[in-house]
Formats: sequence, structure tokens, C-alpha cells
Amino acid sequence: MEESRPIILVVDDLADNIDVLSGILKDNYRVKAALSGERALRVAAVQPYPDLILLDVMMPGMDGYAVCRALKADPRLAPIPVIFVTALGEVENEQEGFEAGAVDYITKPVSPSVVRARVGTHLALYNQNRELERMVRVRTAELHQTRLQIIRRLGRAAEFKDNETGNHVIRMSYYCRLIGLAHGLGEREADLLFNAAPMHDIGKIGIPDSILLKPGGLDAEEWNIMRRHPLMGAEIIGEHDNELLTYARLVALTHHERWDGSGYPAGLAGRDIPLVGRIVAVADVFDALVSRRPYKEPWHFDDAVAEIEKGAGSHFDPELMPAFLSVLDDMQRIRDAYSDELGPMIDSDLDE
Repeated sequence: MEESRPIILVVDDLADNIDVLSGILKDNYRVKAALSGERALRVAAVQPYPDLILLDVMMPGMDGYAVCRALKADPRLAPIPVIFVTALGEVENEQEGFEAGAVDYITKPVSPSVVRARVGTHLALYNQNRELERMVRVRTAELHQTRLQIIRRLGRAAEFKDNETGNHVIRMSYYCRLIGLAHGLGEREADLLFNAAPMHDIGKIGIPDSILLKPGGLDAEEWNIMRRHPLMGAEIIGEHDNELLTYARLVALTHHERWDGSGYPAGLAGRDIPLVGRIVAVADVFDALVSRRPYKEPWHFDDAVAEIEKGAGSHFDPELMPAFLSVLDDMQRIRDAYSDELGPMIDSDLDE
């Protein structure tokens, strides 16, 4: 079928040369043409993009080297193989062409068999590279999903150790994303925070049940042990180059720090606390306030909002308050949709 054939862009300032190359290629390829370097860049940028470009070197105005460099500077067009077609044969000219990004040379006058062979070879390599890139993207996506599932499962494991519920991590993760976006985080950063937030209390796995599940208040020694759970969480997650795990470690380590420096484990204050930790602190405490616990009844939504505002400047980052207040309607919908009274949500409830 015509539409399935590869597209070859032929660039030459002489129409006769274009006719020769088009005649050689037209039976097997769709051929586009451009009579100048400037025109070639415009044609190449129109979808569907060319699969290969045959580019004359010596052209008035923008020569082939300049065109090739411009193509390679455009992320959309950079992968397209470029073959120079030229009468020049000096070594230095070939070197300049390869440095500009060309994959091969064809000399004039062209041989039909050579043109077909070179074009076929480089198209095959290009298609192979595209398939490899597709496979890498698929594998990368699979690895990303695996990391997400591990993080979510570990987050759920921490909840089994506590009086909180699995729905808590779902709600506060959504709250984090809402507050982050309203505060100015980009979609990518907000999604990273959303997926890292379930790990905030993973360190509680290392806290003895006698302390974690104690029905009454904790004494000083028990509080000292409890305050170690952010450090334990950071140790469990470890340090990685992966952004998602980096976010998860920051969340686990810093979500109990307070704006005035009275938090733990490091006593960080103000903007020394990473933004993700400051956001999680608001979302985590707010959900704890409006949720039922064995030791307390849920607060009224408006009372919980007032409590968060009261803590601005001491417990919480005051600069987050406008964002927090702007998304309250959405947060209320999230609370109702993932209410503990509805029972535990399924694993896919954290999927976006």
C-alpha cells in the first residue's frame, strides 16, 4: 500500500538531480523533494516525518552541513538518518559530514544500485533502532509499574502495623497531589509525589507493636523510639538514582519535620524541609484528623481545616495554606469516595 511505504526526502538545488534520485526510488518509496536547505527543514518537520533524507552538500544559502546540523538539533527529527549526496571526495569533507550527523555518503554521478543499497541498509538500521527504542520504552514502563506496586505494597504493610487503614494512604496521596498542583508543582512532580506518598510511614514496620499499638500515651523513652520511624523508613527505602524512590525516601524521612524546627528526626525548619515533606505533613495530619481511630472520633471537616490553618507557621508551611484551602472541595470528595466505612479499597485505586 502507498501509505505504508517509507518516505524519502530528497534535497538538492538542481531539479534534474532530484528527478534522477526520485526515478531510482519511486517504485519502492514515497519521495518528497526540496530545492533548498531552508525548504528541506520545513518539509522534514511535517508529519509523517521522513524515514530517511538524501541531502546535497553544495547548495546556495544553507548548505547541506548546516541543514544536517539543524536537523540533529531538533529532537523530533534528530533520529532520521541523513545520507549526503555530493561530488566532493576529499577526506576532510567526509569528516565534516559525519561530524554534522550524517550516516553515509553517496557520490555523484549516482549509481542506481548503490543508491538503492545504501537507502535500504540505513532504513533497515533505522527501523531496527526504532524497534529497540520501543522495546526499551515498554520495559522501562514495566519497571516503573513494578516499582509503583512495590512502594504501594510496602505502604500497605506499614498500615497493617498501625491503627490506620489502607484507605488512609490512598486519601492522603490524593491530597498530596491536589495540594502540590495547586501550589505550582508540574504534573510530573505531582505524580511522583502521589506515588511516593504511600511510603511515608514505612518506618513503622521497625517500631515494636507494644509501642505502636499502645492504647494510652507514650512515655519519654517510648516516644524516643517512635521518633525513629522516619529514619527507619529512609533506611528501608535506601538511596537510589531513581526519582520515584528518591521522592519516597524524602517523604518518609521528612514528613514529621515542622516549619518552626520542633519536628523530628532532624529538627529541620522552614525551607530546609523538602517541599514534598511539607506537603505530606499537611495531607497526613489532615486525614488523621477527619478519620476515625480506635482512640478518637473523626473531627468535623471544617474543624480539621481550622486546625491546619492554626498550625500554619508552626507545624505547617504557611505558604502551602492558599493551595490547601483552594482544593478543599476536591479533598472532601476524595474523603467521601475512599471512606473507611466503605471498607478497604482495591489495589488499582491508586492508579491514575
